[in-house]
Amino acid sequence: MRTAVLGSGGQLGRALAVLLPGAVPLDFSDLDITDAAATSRFNWSEFDLVINTAAYTAVDMAETPGGRVAAWRVNAVGVANLARAVRDHDLTLVHISSEYVFDGRVPGPIPEDAPFSPLSAYGASKAAGDVAAALCSSYYIVRTTWMIGEGSNFVRTMLSLAAQGATPRVVADQIGRPTFAEDLASGIVALTTSGPAFGTYNITNSGDPASWAEVARATFELAGRSRDDVADTTTADYFATRPDAARRPLNSILDLRKAAGAGVHLPPWRDSLAAYVAKERSTSSAG
Repeated sequence: MRTAVLGSGGQLGRALAVLLPGAVPLDFSDLDITDAAATSRFNWSEFDLVINTAAYTAVDMAETPGGRVAAWRVNAVGVANLARAVRDHDLTLVHISSEYVFDGRVPGPIPEDAPFSPLSAYGASKAAGDVAAALCSSYYIVRTTWMIGEGSNFVRTMLSLAAQGATPRVVADQIGRPTFAEDLASGIVALTTSGPAFGTYNITNSGDPASWAEVARATFELAGRSRDDVADTTTADYFATRPDAARRPLNSILDLRKAAGAGVHLPPWRDSLAAYVAKERSTSSAG
């Protein structure tokens, strides 16, 4: 399929570019989806599939007046503009969503059809974007969690702290699975290639759900540090001095059975973490 990848400069956009070398990468300088007129007049006739990875992801900044407007423009209005263009040109849309559309208060893995209940402005903007994307005739909403790829991310932060000899305190009451951008990109390609029924699919790395603290410990261990050098804290304590920070869902575990039924299986996150850390350390040593 002739494919356009929006948000090509982000972690997932970069990973998709590697897997889809024939795709056309588009960033905001190429197409500003928040501009309805520009999105409408863009030459969509060249494409069959549009993968939207563009998003405002500054979760805490979205709680500020200016950030709230910016998040809504990109994550909601922008997606609505894009969905209209995709629908008018009879294309297929893949839109990337987040577990932040839920409040994380329900026990167990969260299914695709759970009702929206966002805790934050960012989560509300993503939920609105999901509603807009679902207005397309042909669409896949891919809901994922805890992205790790090229660029700033949690694992790179932990590797830096490990190298500095730090002993961080990391939240232990937020539970989910890291998702590595390369794996998610593979999952999206598998989904669009197999062509199951249109709708929403949860796609994350597989494996045992874990806390951010456990991900930090696993990263420290792979970096040659002791797991005991990472201490637990709670979300409430971590943000006690930041009352304006966005509220986070404590349960970020997504139910992966629907995607598995469509033939989409991502590797266990611990395996991908080991490969990611090895690559990071190799690159650092070479530099």
